[in-house]
Amino acid sequence: MAHRPDAVAPLLAKPDAAAMPPPPAKRNKYPFFCAVLASMTSVLMGYNVAVTSGAQIFMAEDLGVSDAQIEVLSGVINIYSLVGALLAGWTSDRLGRRLTIVLANAFFLVGPLAMALAGGYALLMVGRFVAGVGVGYALVIAPVYAAEIAPASSRGLLTSLPEIFINTGVMLSYVSNLAFSGLPVHLSWRVMFAAGVVPTVFLAAGVLTMPESPRWLVMKGRIAEAKAVLDKTSDTPAEAEQRLLEIEDVVMNSSGNRGGGGGAWKEVATKGGVRRVLAIVLTLQFFQQASGIDSVVLYGPRVLAMAGVTSNTLLLSLNVLFGVSKAGSILVAMALADRVGRRPLLLVSTGGMTAALLVLGSLFAAFAGAKDDAAVAAVSVAAVVAFVVAFSVGFGPLAWVYSSEILPLRLRGQGAGLGTAMNRIMSGVVTMTFISLYQGITMAGAFYLYAAIAAASFVFVYACLPETRGRSLEDMEELFHTK
Repeated sequence: MAHRPDAVAPLLAKPDAAAMPPPPAKRNKYPFFCAVLASMTSVLMGYNVAVTSGAQIFMAEDLGVSDAQIEVLSGVINIYSLVGALLAGWTSDRLGRRLTIVLANAFFLVGPLAMALAGGYALLMVGRFVAGVGVGYALVIAPVYAAEIAPASSRGLLTSLPEIFINTGVMLSYVSNLAFSGLPVHLSWRVMFAAGVVPTVFLAAGVLTMPESPRWLVMKGRIAEAKAVLDKTSDTPAEAEQRLLEIEDVVMNSSGNRGGGGGAWKEVATKGGVRRVLAIVLTLQFFQQASGIDSVVLYGPRVLAMAGVTSNTLLLSLNVLFGVSKAGSILVAMALADRVGRRPLLLVSTGGMTAALLVLGSLFAAFAGAKDDAAVAAVSVAAVVAFVVAFSVGFGPLAWVYSSEILPLRLRGQGAGLGTAMNRIMSGVVTMTFISLYQGITMAGAFYLYAAIAAASFVFVYACLPETRGRSLEDMEELFHTK
C-alpha cells in the first residue's frame, strides 16, 4: 500500500484545544465537611429517640412503669417533636440555619439530663418533651442546610448525611443499651440517657465555625457574604456565579415573602404546582413512617422475644445488629443517589420492604407461640434485617432528600417543617399504638398491615415521583411548575 502522508497527518496533528471537552471539574470537599458537621446533631436525635428501646426493660423494673406508660413514653417524643418541627422554619428564616442547629443541641443537652435524673414518670415525660422539641428542630434544619450548601453534583450524597447520622445515633443507643445493661438496675437506664448529653456542647461550638446557608444570606440581602460562601462550596467559579444568579432570581420573584413566607402559603390555594409539591412531601413522609419502621426501631427486642428469643443479652445484641445494618445500608443510598437516581432506589426500597414485612407476618401467622424454635427465630431476625436494610437503601434517606430539594426556596423552611410534622405524627401514632395493635390483631396482623402500606408507597413512587437527580434546586421550580 502506498504511503499517504495526507491521511496520517490529521492523526499526528496537535488537537484543537477549543474543540476538546473541558476536563472534569474536581469535586469540592468543603461542602461535604460543612454538611457532616451540621448533620452531627442528627446523631443526638437518633440516640434520644431510640435509647428507650433497651432502657425500657430496666425502667420498668426500677420505677415500675407499665406497658401502657412505656408505649406512651417511647412514642410521645415524636408528638412533642411537632413543636420543634413547626417552629424550625420560622426560627431558621429569622436566626439563620446555623443558630437553629445550635438551638437543637441545647434541647438535646437539657432533655436527656432531666430524664437521667428523673425520680418518677412525670419528670421522665418532661425530659422527653424537651428532647422531642430538639428532635423536631434537628429533623427540619439538618437536611435543609445540607441541601442549600451543596452543589448539584453532590446534593443527593450530602442531603443523605442527616439520615445516616440519625441511624448512627440509633446504633449508638443500642450499643449503650448493651454496654450499660450490666450496671445495677437503678443506674443502668440513667447512664444510658446521660451518655447522650456529653457531645452537645462540643457540637454546638463546632457548628458556629460553619458558613451560613447562601440561600438564607440572599434572602436577607447579604449578597456579598452569599457569594463568598458559594465560592467555597461550588465545584467551579462559574458554578458559583450561576448558583448565585439562580438564587437571586428566585428570591426576587418572591421578595414579598423574604421574611417569613406568609405570601408563599397563599400560593397553596392558587397554584397547582405548589399544591402538588406539598402533597408529595406530605405523602412521602406519611408512607415513610406508616410502613412501621419505628416499631422495629423501638420495639425490636419485644418483637424478637415473641419470635422465640429469650435471653435479654441476646435481644440487646441483636438490636445492635439491626442498628449496624440500618446505618450501614444508608451508605449504599449515599453512594448511589447521585449515580442511579432517586426513583430507582425508592422503588427497590419500597418493594423490598413489602416483601420482608410479608415474610415476617407469615412467620408469626404460621408459628405463633413457638418457643425456643431456633429456626423460626433465625428467619425472623433475617426478615427484620432485610426490612431495615430495604428501608435504609431508599425510603429512609431519600424521603428527606426528595422533600428538601423539590420545595421552592420561599417555602422551603416552612414546607420542610410541615413535612417533618407529618413524619413525626405518623411515627408517634405507630410507636404509641404498636403494643395495643399487635395485642388486638396479633403480631402477624400488625406486620401484614405494614406490608399493605409499604405496597401502597411503591405504587405512589412509581406513579407520582419524577426523577430529580442532577437538577439544581432552582431548576426544580421549572420541573414542578412552582415559579
